[in-house]
Amino acid sequence: MSEVSSEVSSTVTTHPFLDLAPLSARHFASIEERVARLLSTAQDVVIMQGEALLPLEGCIRGAARPGTTALNVITGPYGQTFGNWLRDCGATVVDLAVPFHTAVTAEQVREALAAHPEIDFVSLVHAEAATGNTNPVAEIGEVVREHGALFMLDAVASVAAEPLLPDAWGVDLCVIGAQKAMGGPAGVSAVSVSERAWTRLAANPQAPRHSYLSLLDWKERWIDGGRKALLHAPAQLEMLALEACVERIEAEGLDALTARHATAAAATRAGAIALGGGLEPYVLQARDAAPVATTLRAPEGVDASVLVAKALAADPVLPLVAGGGALAKEMIRVNHYGPDATRGVVHASLAALGAAMGESGLAVDLEAARRAVTAAWQ
Repeated sequence: MSEVSSEVSSTVTTHPFLDLAPLSARHFASIEERVARLLSTAQDVVIMQGEALLPLEGCIRGAARPGTTALNVITGPYGQTFGNWLRDCGATVVDLAVPFHTAVTAEQVREALAAHPEIDFVSLVHAEAATGNTNPVAEIGEVVREHGALFMLDAVASVAAEPLLPDAWGVDLCVIGAQKAMGGPAGVSAVSVSERAWTRLAANPQAPRHSYLSLLDWKERWIDGGRKALLHAPAQLEMLALEACVERIEAEGLDALTARHATAAAATRAGAIALGGGLEPYVLQARDAAPVATTLRAPEGVDASVLVAKALAADPVLPLVAGGGALAKEMIRVNHYGPDATRGVVHASLAALGAAMGESGLAVDLEAARRAVTAAWQ
């Protein structure tokens, strides 16, 4: 060994994140199979090497073009983003927007499709973590299937927090991310693709090809090639983390995991109501509230962002955030997903909010909130 190589080898330290064996195509494909089982889907599943906005944009740019008429359901900020992408592709967009404190109904979707029979693409967010609502995808999927449009679903905030059955619901493009209820990394995502969707993408001359956005590249070079050669070097750490979080879900059981999220949501809602002080659920009906996060309307005259800052001053790791954009002054969000979907986190979050409200001169009942959370969890 040379003097230089000897010096280098003596100074290099090992780290569990570094110097890993390469991730093989076979290993990559096995992780895809486990994700497909998680979704109970027989459709092709493509794992994308980036945050979920990557496959979401890839789906829209692959399916939409001039001549496409899209029904874009807006129940939060991501629906607004989808409309922008669709218009950028040259599609005619029919926006179906509902107040963020509620959910869209299958009947509203049916009426929009009847008013615009030319619609051939529907985009919908299952659960909007940013606004705390969730939409009845099973019923909406039946309406879309009757109409014959291609159906794209953003299930990033719903996967592992509530039932998600893309095949049974007629979803053609179902995008998930691991960073919320799955308790995994943000840097990797996946999309299940139906045969109808592959046909639609292949017929679109504007669909991305030889591009990081391209689903067709994965179809032609990876899936059709027998999953033997990856398109590029995989994001190894993110893939291993995705595999680990799927293993954890399998160990807990998907039904148990979704039940834990539903309980966390019910407990947070009940505890916030019992806390008093003018704090109210932002989503009016419990049936429309997402299991992944509970949004709350700040008391009248109280700035939500200031209240959250006070709450976090005592415990900065609590999953509390103020609403985004125009909602920053009025909305508080309790993110009870993944490892935070526990009674302890819900108790601590509401206790911190209650203490901050008390400091602001509001009359709150911390003990009533504690009892409500405990009762809901039992």
